[in-house]
Amino acid sequence: MKIAVNTRLLIKDKMEGIALHSLNVLKRITQAHPEHQFLFLFDRPYDEEFIFSQNITPVVLFPQARHPMLFYWWFEHSAARILNSVKPDIFYSPDGFLSLNANVCSLPVIHDINFEHFPSDLPYLVSWYYRYYMPRFVKKASRIITVSEYSKNDIAQTYKTDSDKIDVVYNGISEAFKPLSRDQREEVKGQYCSGKDYFICVSALHPRKNVKRLLLAYDRFREKTGLDVKLLVAGPAYFKNTEMEQVYRTLKFREDVIFAGRMGVQELARITGGALASVYVSYYEGFGIPVIEAMKC
Repeated sequence: MKIAVNTRLLIKDKMEGIALHSLNVLKRITQAHPEHQFLFLFDRPYDEEFIFSQNITPVVLFPQARHPMLFYWWFEHSAARILNSVKPDIFYSPDGFLSLNANVCSLPVIHDINFEHFPSDLPYLVSWYYRYYMPRFVKKASRIITVSEYSKNDIAQTYKTDSDKIDVVYNGISEAFKPLSRDQREEVKGQYCSGKDYFICVSALHPRKNVKRLLLAYDRFREKTGLDVKLLVAGPAYFKNTEMEQVYRTLKFREDVIFAGRMGVQELARITGGALASVYVSYYEGFGIPVIEAMKC
């Protein structure tokens, strides 16, 4: 079987969420099935670490698709051209985007449809692109993969599509997440929080992740309890979140809030295992991986 894959999210040192899901799924599938050939479609020069096995042929397509206009060009022109030429048995797209101009069997992974319920949380053109094209992608898809029964029902109801067309494949957790010894916990606390206990929030700084309200709640917690517990937020800035920045500047205990940025899986497992507790306050998720990662620690 010949399988074409949208791998545009595989960018070294810039992966989280869907990109990490793509990385782990593709690494396992390609290595476990040497009898199949995989065509990886990148949108920029790729790192060799993403060529997991000898049955992968990488192709770089112009342009780098990081804007709705470039999404359109990459999927409807560049990707469509090679898909119609190669004629793979399946086009697998881990980020849910398809090529409407490609005459191929298409299998998207749609993790959730937050953009339908909270469109103003995204920049206008990004929100418009998702809401305009996702119903068309759902219609075109031969089958759809999603990550929870909740997302399955949400997709089926929102887009008036048969739920039998949607398969639930639950997210897995890296084996890096596991309990730490007392010495290991103390080492992590010393490295990030001056030896103090801390709450961990693994989250991109995106409006629907609700970090603004978490900051307000943390400040109130510190004021009411008097407990010297820090707050460590691990995750990248997704879109500029002005409201969150304004709230942060008003906090009484803002010096005890640490923004650690994006982290690799091994380090993320360390800081999760070293935390007093994990805090997850997102107001919309298809799955919520940090919750089960914390449960393993």
